[in-house]
Amino acid sequence: MKRRDLITFLGGAALARPFEAFAQLRIKDYRIGLLGVVDDKSPFEAPLIRGLAQHGYEVGRNLTIERCAPSRVADLVASKVDVIIAIGYAAAMAVKQEATLPAVVFSAGDPVGIGLVESLARPGGHVTGISDVSVEVTPKRLQLLQEFAPNLRRVAMLWNADNPGMTLRYRAADAGAKALGISVQPLGVREPADFDTAFEEMNRAMPDAILMVSDVLTNLNRKKVFEFALMHRLPAIYEFDYIVRDGGLMSYGLDLDEAFDRVGALADSIIKGVAPAELPFEQPTRFLFAFNLGTSKVMGLEPPNSLLAGADEVIE
Repeated sequence: MKRRDLITFLGGAALARPFEAFAQLRIKDYRIGLLGVVDDKSPFEAPLIRGLAQHGYEVGRNLTIERCAPSRVADLVASKVDVIIAIGYAAAMAVKQEATLPAVVFSAGDPVGIGLVESLARPGGHVTGISDVSVEVTPKRLQLLQEFAPNLRRVAMLWNADNPGMTLRYRAADAGAKALGISVQPLGVREPADFDTAFEEMNRAMPDAILMVSDVLTNLNRKKVFEFALMHRLPAIYEFDYIVRDGGLMSYGLDLDEAFDRVGALADSIIKGVAPAELPFEQPTRFLFAFNLGTSKVMGLEPPNSLLAGADEVIE
């Protein structure tokens, strides 16, 4: 290398190092409190991380996630995370009642109906998020059940009766069913043992199908529902596609990637200084229909071709 080139190279390297060090110093480690999710096995965590990445936040580079049960919300407050993401009714109400840090809420039920905010457009306070759309989505779920089972007359609805957010979701589903001329067999559960009682009720008066409202309790016991539906060859529909990938027959619900992209956008706005009170609750706009053909075959039930043609995902 010529002397002049060597001097230029060394000089350039010397100048570059301070800029590289400065750039590294500028990378801030943002901290998000994830309330209502206590480990990385939650089906919501992966789409949440993908959603945050869409807005420049990557775990291990500039983002740390602190998980916490709703009963420990005070720990997140004490640690002064940049924003709390609360998943589920219990987490949403803990943020509302016991925290003042800005928060983004997901899957808590109707935000106005549960008293979380005064209105979707003007949430006020320190909470915003993604709103529930059960009233709009329930008729579609019931129509899919009718397409699979044209003689559908009565549907059993399972939901956590101790969860006010899910109770409101059940009521929306109940109203939607009655509007379609479908009678409802209400089966509220409060603990795992209640599922056996619900199945006894169904055995006494067998429904034509099952609709399960999703929350922590029902999701943790979903395989009991799978087994009962399989034993009695009952079509069942769920709210999230991950339940179908796990063995459920079919689902219709919001696209988690799209929903958590919006969660990430709201969190990003808050981190950049926008107050939650200025961020209206958003409504999901993309919904997915998933169908498990393998489960259908095990049940010995053949789905109509038109049903499969309309599926966003068919699982073999």
